[in-house]
Amino acid sequence: MAKGKRKLEELAKKLDLIFEVRDARAPNMTSSPLTESFSKVCPVYIILSRADLAEEGATKAWLHFFKEKKRKVWALNLLEGKIEPLRRDILRLRPPYRELRVAVMGIPNVGKSLFLNLLVGRKRAQVGGIPGVTRGVSWYKGQDILAVDSPGILDPRSHVEIHRRLAWLGSSRPDVIGGCDAIAVSLLSFLRERGLWRLIEDKWGIPDEGEDNLILLEKIGRRLGCLVSGGRVDLALAGQRFIDAFATGKLGRVTLEWPGERYPWEID
Repeated sequence: MAKGKRKLEELAKKLDLIFEVRDARAPNMTSSPLTESFSKVCPVYIILSRADLAEEGATKAWLHFFKEKKRKVWALNLLEGKIEPLRRDILRLRPPYRELRVAVMGIPNVGKSLFLNLLVGRKRAQVGGIPGVTRGVSWYKGQDILAVDSPGILDPRSHVEIHRRLAWLGSSRPDVIGGCDAIAVSLLSFLRERGLWRLIEDKWGIPDEGEDNLILLEKIGRRLGCLVSGGRVDLALAGQRFIDAFATGKLGRVTLEWPGERYPWEID
């Protein structure tokens, strides 16, 4: 992380703008550990991706929260591909003598590549190094824009519960924090606590009858056909498919955090 940070800090001095892509369902938890230092060198625009998967009221609250802090922020459904208003806004920053230089950064699997494709065109052309700009950096050329993609970096110092919730969104690996079955059980617990079990019942017809979360995961696994010899449920596979369904929005709109909300692990 330290080496990547030094390289990006050197690069930031040559940029006009940085886009930080976050998941609209967890705008704090999906923030990059590098943003704070870069904002002192270069303007940072926050892109809340997957706004179509987040609760609308929560996203409005987050937009208000960031704007109150004088942060530039856009909530986007990247699958729609409608970013022309954003392009018009940023091109006002373009120097008259060259293209606008931007970087796209964020933690893993928040939509950075899709956003970069929309920014410079799906058939993006990779160009070589630019004189006076960090070596070993690949630039992509679009109309009036030169963009660089940065590696997805997670903060290893974050609380394990944050990594667990990032795994619900597909941004952290379940296998390094307990496995898919354990991560799925924690997600089931969250949905119950938030009064969102109806999403499970609507999707798979499984009512909440007060059973243990592991038994409920087994029921979901049977619905999804995650069976092995003897008719037993493969809980790891069931967990993986359940997490995938949640992460891709197949269960409906869910926001994991709201502005000003304290995390349970922060409360004594």
